[in-house]
Amino acid sequence: MAYRTIIEPFQIRSVDPLRFTTRADREAALRTAGHNLFNLDADDVLIDLLTDSGTGAMSTEQWAALMRGDESYAGARSFRRFESAVGDLTGMEHVIPTHQGRAAERILFGELARPGTVVPNNTHFDTTRANVEVTGAEARDLVCPEGRDLRSEEPFKGNLDAEALERTITQVGSGAVPLVMVTITNNSGGGQPVSMANLRAVRAVCDRHGIPLFLDACRFAENAWFVIQREEGYADAHPRDVAREAFGLADGCTISLKKDGLGNIGGLLAMRDADLAERCRTQLILTEGFPTYGGLAGRDLDALAQGLAEVTDPAYLRYRVRTAEYLADAAEAAGVPTVRPPGGHAVYLDAGALLDHIPAQQLPAQALACALYLEGGVRGVEIGTLMFGRPSPDAVDTPAPHELVRLALPRRVYTQSHVDYVAEVIDAVARRADQLRGYHIVWQPRWLRHFTARLEPVAS
Repeated sequence: MAYRTIIEPFQIRSVDPLRFTTRADREAALRTAGHNLFNLDADDVLIDLLTDSGTGAMSTEQWAALMRGDESYAGARSFRRFESAVGDLTGMEHVIPTHQGRAAERILFGELARPGTVVPNNTHFDTTRANVEVTGAEARDLVCPEGRDLRSEEPFKGNLDAEALERTITQVGSGAVPLVMVTITNNSGGGQPVSMANLRAVRAVCDRHGIPLFLDACRFAENAWFVIQREEGYADAHPRDVAREAFGLADGCTISLKKDGLGNIGGLLAMRDADLAERCRTQLILTEGFPTYGGLAGRDLDALAQGLAEVTDPAYLRYRVRTAEYLADAAEAAGVPTVRPPGGHAVYLDAGALLDHIPAQQLPAQALACALYLEGGVRGVEIGTLMFGRPSPDAVDTPAPHELVRLALPRRVYTQSHVDYVAEVIDAVARRADQLRGYHIVWQPRWLRHFTARLEPVAS
């Protein structure tokens, strides 16, 4: 018989105790942190859903792989195993390890982007956008129209609008588009997947104009699972085969292996172009390390090679995606709108809809994120005007398109009882949503301000 309960496809052999705090403890911690959840000490957090990047639990086989680590500075066996694992998955000959995904982005855009160029994407995430813009290029988002409707139940809301891409290239000229990037899944858009049909359509546009196509493939396995569940012709496919097909449509990729690499550190840049790869390796040597370790220990490379083998397991992906659905359904039941349909790695709460009495310039998503922490020690992250707003000359930010709170689920860390607790915290906050007030920024850095900015509550 088919059972309704999707159990965690693993057993627990090691435990890490949680620290319980009082509301007074959390109020003091939040004040010390400048009301920025990034600035909190992890010991002051009960359930940490800030990010799914590097926060997962490794398997017994990954821990065993650590012991095989070859720490030779150049040409280590660990790199050869890593290179083989990546090549088997992506079909790309040139594999360049980095210490994390944003390092791969910096190297790639540092080589290809320049002032006056445009880098299209379905939706750039924060570090991707910053690494494009620091070169003087424009990061242009071209998500499909349904991707801008938070409540739409369309199955592939992460798709890049191929017609808009064609218009963009015609407008600026193919010489001004050094590459096209597609993010799978679309993190800023709510973890929404990209269909294989869309990747083929984008590939066709790139081919017509002679422009390389790169994937930001941090969550390639989750995207493959959604393709199997939602796209015609893939119902009987294995996630690994779907992922290989996706990579086969691309000229290169960046991957933060802290996501679907199931690692606590690591990233990569892979491509087919030998000349570009050599230029990227030169950049890597300047800041990351020798090309066969890229800022990583050999043991990390071995653990990542094992993680890339495990992540396409259907049992794991079924549990992973169902956990997000379960929490999203609970939030909806509590009266908190979420981005629909649920993504694979996180639940996105629509703070703009829940807190419609707080204007965007007063950061309603940050207000909701802080309220969840104060209520129950749950740490999420704001994806709204604090993260994506544009400062204006009159000091009034241009607001972000949406005000979201992302509750990102670390891989293989929390059980259903933890998720049930988070749902109860969401419900408690929703019951007093009309009492919440906004925040304003009292200090911010030039780039990626949401990581370190300091805020204060708006005076009532």
